[in-house]
Amino acid sequence: MAEIIGIGGVFLKFKDPTSMREWYKSVLGMQTNDYGVLFEFNGNHSPNKGQLQLGTFEASTDYFGDESQQAMINFRVDDLAAFEILLKEKDVNIVDTLEEYSYGKFLHIEDPEGNRIELWEPVHDGFTESDEPKVVMR
Repeated sequence: MAEIIGIGGVFLKFKDPTSMREWYKSVLGMQTNDYGVLFEFNGNHSPNKGQLQLGTFEASTDYFGDESQQAMINFRVDDLAAFEILLKEKDVNIVDTLEEYSYGKFLHIEDPEGNRIELWEPVHDGFTESDEPKVVMR
């Protein structure tokens, strides 16, 4: 039986992809390659189980910032309060204040092209396997 086992990538359009890869590397500290950024999910850096949400929002939401932004990426962060300090030192546009919920801490920033990015420090104990069935391709 063939089934969906996860998301293999998120692809974004940029006016200047080369400059944006450099921004992701120099400002957010991500390892880039010729195609963007490649993550190893729960590799050597985190012993915790990872989750990735495919969010389904109303077309009228303002959660993504500018109404022309059709998608928003969410990056997991290990210490969001400390990361916020680093972002301020690098003059990153921080959209709101750090908020804390039972499932983690959140902060929104914008990249140099004005795309809103959500940063999330997850609470690992609050997530379990869903009782919902997996998506199966037939």
